[in-house]
Amino acid sequence: MENRQIKDEAQQSYSGAQLLLRCLGQQDVEMIFGYPGGAVLPIYDALYDAEIPNILTRHEQGAVHAAQGYAKSTGKPGVVLVTSGPGATNVVTGIADAMADSTPLVVITGQVASPVIGKDAFQEADILGITLPITKHNYQVRCIEDLEQTVAEAFHIATTGRKGPVVIDLPKDMTLAVTDQVREVAPIQIESYQPNVNPSEGQINKLMAQLQKASCPVLLVGAGVTAAGGEELFRAFVDKYHIPTVSTLLGLGVLPNGAPEFLGMGGMHGSYAANMALAECDFLLNIGSRFDDRLASCPPEFAPHATIAHIDIDPAEIGKVIDTDIPIVGDAKVALEKLLAYPYQPIQMTLWQELCQQRKNSYPFTFDRENTDEIKPQRLIEKIGEMTKGQAYVATDVGQHQMWVAQYYPFNFGRQIITSGGLGTMGYGIPAGIGVQFAHPDKEVIVFVGDGGFQMTNQELAILNEFQLNVKFILINNSSLGMVRQWQESFHGNRRSASVFTNHPDFIKLAEAYGIKGTKLSNPATFEAELEEAFTYKGPQLIEVVVSSSEHVLPMIPSGMPNHKMIGVKGQ
Repeated sequence: MENRQIKDEAQQSYSGAQLLLRCLGQQDVEMIFGYPGGAVLPIYDALYDAEIPNILTRHEQGAVHAAQGYAKSTGKPGVVLVTSGPGATNVVTGIADAMADSTPLVVITGQVASPVIGKDAFQEADILGITLPITKHNYQVRCIEDLEQTVAEAFHIATTGRKGPVVIDLPKDMTLAVTDQVREVAPIQIESYQPNVNPSEGQINKLMAQLQKASCPVLLVGAGVTAAGGEELFRAFVDKYHIPTVSTLLGLGVLPNGAPEFLGMGGMHGSYAANMALAECDFLLNIGSRFDDRLASCPPEFAPHATIAHIDIDPAEIGKVIDTDIPIVGDAKVALEKLLAYPYQPIQMTLWQELCQQRKNSYPFTFDRENTDEIKPQRLIEKIGEMTKGQAYVATDVGQHQMWVAQYYPFNFGRQIITSGGLGTMGYGIPAGIGVQFAHPDKEVIVFVGDGGFQMTNQELAILNEFQLNVKFILINNSSLGMVRQWQESFHGNRRSASVFTNHPDFIKLAEAYGIKGTKLSNPATFEAELEEAFTYKGPQLIEVVVSSSEHVLPMIPSGMPNHKMIGVKGQ
């Protein structure tokens, strides 16, 4: 780093490509996930001499999902670099995914040279128009003197307020242009972008006054708490008042799985205790969740008896889905600081606490443990939770396995679950898990993926040995698109239309082709012992587990039904 600083001081002029990398260095970018092409060749030429490594994924979709895994598990912005045209359009799904889950990304797309923009040049695409609805903001640099300010603003917007993706579109001539006007960027002040982080004292007073009256309160925690760095404060708030707590999918781990107040995940595949608490509470405090339709699929009947308070950094989310009695716009960490400082005594609600605990104990997630004829995916995930002591970073793809992981893995810390929540993107799991391992090279990373999602981005296995990444991929093979098949069996007359795979590749040979150890488990009587043996291997590994092809994720709230109308609750 010292030599680089000397070089910077001595250097009299910079190309746009060199200036871009200098800007990224000033933003403390640790790595770039990218894929080269003609429009970004000057940048990649400059990267040849740079200290920031480029992680060469095998597809642009892999690059953006890996950057998401890095960003979700660290809170730092993931950085993506791709070429123009198809390179840029191949990251659109990941950008939309990041927007849905409030994941900070800075995506740098190459563009054709400025004089031919709009003339259907080779590999030209209007990435500004395409990404306008799915980014916090996007830029196209038309003057090299604007580059430093643009990069600084992009990182500022991506990482403040409600975090999200920002695109910088960079025409090729801007990367080749030379300037000697290198300057320090002033503190960012964007008149039209001033997120409110400080909650209203008056609204905090109203919230605490209402909480003091409540006999059946519930806390709902979402990923906004971890995004704000408020995890410890949230736990302190729960410890102070002992309020029964429900998590969203992305909020899992904020309150440890074993905490007595934790009722589990709420919503479509949530626990009985969590959903009944949402249905019967008289006060609901939502911190950092947007009341999405998987949690509240029937808004008119959601928490019908409750006074609802909602703390969110994004004012657009408050009242968008659920009518809110006490709206509070602000940063979740700042809000929790104010809530903890409020001079109220702990609330007495013994009967409500006992009821929630009784439901938690009486109606846990369950499956047919007596069936020894097939491997149960629920037990597989439960066993891995035991083996890892609930301390691994867990990435998932999308589908049945995603929900079983949410139900059966014992999450214990924020940013532990890395999954596609809002967009539900198949193909997310493998590259996202790789991104997590890059961010946390000394931590255990487990990726759960189905046989459908695995075949969308498995080419990213190629980079594991190159970077000596010790990721374990658990391929849950039920020979189908399990969640699609479940809905067809439940709501479409058992008509399995294009949801069953009749011809699979040999997944173990595929892993071995990439130099990855492959292990296949198919014997229900021995799979647990074989799984323990497989986990002793140091290095990247694919563990294929053949499971039941008819298992359903239960309990379930049918789409459009209120939270208390669950099906598949054992004992009900």
